[in-house]
Amino acid sequence: MLLTFEGIDGSGKSTQARLLKERLEAEGEAPLLLREPGGTDLSERVRTLLLDPALHIEPFAELLLFSAARAQLVAEQIRPALAAGRIVLCDRFYDSTTAYQGSGRAVADWGWIRDFNQHVTGNLVPDRTYLVELDPKQAQARRAERQGAGNEDRMEAAGLAFQQRVAEAYHQLARAEPERFYILDGTQSIASLHAQIWADLQQGRARNTGME
Repeated sequence: MLLTFEGIDGSGKSTQARLLKERLEAEGEAPLLLREPGGTDLSERVRTLLLDPALHIEPFAELLLFSAARAQLVAEQIRPALAAGRIVLCDRFYDSTTAYQGSGRAVADWGWIRDFNQHVTGNLVPDRTYLVELDPKQAQARRAERQGAGNEDRMEAAGLAFQQRVAEAYHQLARAEPERFYILDGTQSIASLHAQIWADLQQGRARNTGME
């Protein structure tokens, strides 16, 4: 089972991915938690480039770098883990490319990016995508409180208008695939969000095993 976590920077998605990993481990399972870009030696090196605020990266080159890191992650980590029967939790996946590069950077239309993402991942689709929605201004305030002023990475420093385009793109993606996306209100408490995710996961697993 592949579960992905999406949302703008500062939404709290990474916290929820970590909490779910810990909950699953407490239940005796061995989930694999990964992040994008990252998760392999190559992908972590690409991450360093992509987040470096001192670098100027052309939007299309940015899309290709994110996608190269993802292709390596799928081949080296995600598919082997899924084949072994493990639950894989991924902090970002290809929906980030659609939202950030497709809408945030306006690199290409969604149809082109959808087809490209399928090639990059070998048609791997998440079983469930948890989208933590939060107003970009609130997310910006959270990041400033957490990191301090002037410590944003290259993506975070793209500006409020950029984050607003990304947030709207995520919302449109969720509306287009309601069977895959589960939308969460990022203004709720961490504990409340985790409880909703856990309940949804248990319901989904019960359906998959024919118990409902």
